[in-house]
Amino acid sequence: MRAVVQRVAEANVKVKGNVVGEISKGLLVFLGVGEDDSEKDLEYMVDKVLGLRIFEDENNKMNLSVMDIGGELLVVSQFTLYGDVRKGKRPSFTSSAYPELAEEIYEQFIEKCREKGIRTEKGVFGAHMEVSILNDGPVTILIDSKKVF
Repeated sequence: MRAVVQRVAEANVKVKGNVVGEISKGLLVFLGVGEDDSEKDLEYMVDKVLGLRIFEDENNKMNLSVMDIGGELLVVSQFTLYGDVRKGKRPSFTSSAYPELAEEIYEQFIEKCREKGIRTEKGVFGAHMEVSILNDGPVTILIDSKKVF
């Protein structure tokens, strides 16, 4: 699994002009599922995202997680995180999971975050979405469950 995690003051996602997910202070998570992702990858990603210490403490050091601050999550599916442009200029998405598997793991990620007590909003899997972000920092973190980067 891959994620682009952005610390936000607020964010929302729209489908056909209608807001389907909206948060205030927290994390916007663009989440991609790979073809060989498993429960191990899912658990790693949930733990890593919820534990990221990228919010400031009383000394203005990034030392607190979204759980520590009572923040929220907005999770948006994004298969393009597996776009491979090493050859040519048109991305290849052959490493992305098939939609059925990707949606199942995406929904499991959301459910596991909710089980941890985090208010978690989401986009619509497979839909064309418009995402609005008020990035806080900016702070943007890349995570790969296979530890490729």
